[in-house]
Amino acid sequence: MASHRVRIHQVDFWFDPVCPYSWTASRWLLEVERSRPLDIRWHVMSLYLLNERRTEDPSYITYLAEVSGVAKVASAAAAAHGQAVLRDLYAGFGTRIFDEWRYASADECRSAIVGALADAGLPTALAKAFDSDGFSPLLRDSHETAVALVGDECGTPVTRIDGHACYGPILNSIPRGEMAERVFDGAQLLAGVPDFYELKRTRTTAPVFS
Repeated sequence: MASHRVRIHQVDFWFDPVCPYSWTASRWLLEVERSRPLDIRWHVMSLYLLNERRTEDPSYITYLAEVSGVAKVASAAAAAHGQAVLRDLYAGFGTRIFDEWRYASADECRSAIVGALADAGLPTALAKAFDSDGFSPLLRDSHETAVALVGDECGTPVTRIDGHACYGPILNSIPRGEMAERVFDGAQLLAGVPDFYELKRTRTTAPVFS
């Protein structure tokens, strides 16, 4: 009897840990992983770097600068211990933040990333990167790789499925079960169409993280 090879989908996911819509999309991918063979590779990008030259809302840029240390810590952890540590580090941070807040303060983010480092078995000394000046070349390179895939009019997250990337998906809640698989099939299909650019609706409610 001929054997049938199960296709493993290669997924690259770029996120800023403080982005609420990165969180819902990341938990969606983990839901899909329960029933589909995915090889998810995690990468850090920066909401601050995306928005630093946009002046429409200065208070938002100030906020992003204050919490940009989380991405710096995540990047430092990946540089020292490998990209694979981002999965558990992100999970530890996100569960501390998004169960309580949509936009956490710098102090709340600092506390959460220290706890996440400990949970992931990583040195808490990595948290010193939170207050580092500027962005490391590795973080900038990772960020710029994501932007190069989708263009600078997009944001975070960026998801690449089997070599085809798009900004998003932006999910206001986490699809579960069969719905998660259907969203994955749709995202994979649309990302693979070279002339597909955008589907969008105005968000009218706050995201749901549970």
